[in-house]
Amino acid sequence: MAKKHIKQTILFLVILFFALLWIAPVIWSFVASTRPLSDPMGRGDVWFGHGLSLGSYAKAFSLAPFGRYYLNTFILVTMVLGVQLVTVTLAAFAFTYYDFKGKKFLFTYILLQMMIPTTALLVPNFSTIRTLKIYDTILAIGIPYFGSAFGVFLLRQAFLSIPGSLVDAGIIDGCAWWQLIRHIYIPSAIPTFTAFAISSISWHWNEFLWPLIITKSDASRPLTAGLVRFTQLGEMGAQWSLLSAATMLVIFPLLIAFLIFQRKFIQGFLHSGLK
Repeated sequence: MAKKHIKQTILFLVILFFALLWIAPVIWSFVASTRPLSDPMGRGDVWFGHGLSLGSYAKAFSLAPFGRYYLNTFILVTMVLGVQLVTVTLAAFAFTYYDFKGKKFLFTYILLQMMIPTTALLVPNFSTIRTLKIYDTILAIGIPYFGSAFGVFLLRQAFLSIPGSLVDAGIIDGCAWWQLIRHIYIPSAIPTFTAFAISSISWHWNEFLWPLIITKSDASRPLTAGLVRFTQLGEMGAQWSLLSAATMLVIFPLLIAFLIFQRKFIQGFLHSGLK
């Protein structure tokens, strides 16, 4: 009993260490963002200053249109998630419900997308966007992500766990394929949909390289690309409190959302058969 308690204590301390190691930069950024703009950072003086101030946040909003960046990001993640929920649900249903020639090959082929680094697709995607003449738009940022191999795999795993008797009951009642999706598959996989939604929003909220390449104006820049533009302002210099405030403006909403929905996020993966 004592050995088990010691092992649990050691495990807890190890997890606590890595948790603190992960959150330390976030804590430092928040503390640095509350330092007055007139309070410079010196060697050995990188935490709390002589007072607390939210002036850095106000100045960050005055120097860059963060309100517009927030709106662009919200439109982007909502648009991508909305389309993905349709495409991955239909694809997962097809791979679960129907039997057709080449089913396993096609499913494996789709999963291969997860092995291709996104940087390898930058040039062909950029060429496609220029051909479609939608460069520097929010739509251009989202189009490459309208399909999700990860989402198809995740929902297929969830759909496979639905009892066959439940599906058979729906068929006996005269349900069409779209009614099976609406009344049986989707309600039974809500935790998985929640987990996928959080993953999708987190990914596209933090996406950096593609939005940076495909946008050139504040009218379409999301938060990540806007933050880069903010750091390039001539009057920035080494104002760490101002840079930290801008960084916190980008990560705060996503961090809070994850802390709120983390339990549903974990449950979604567990219900999908991922261990």
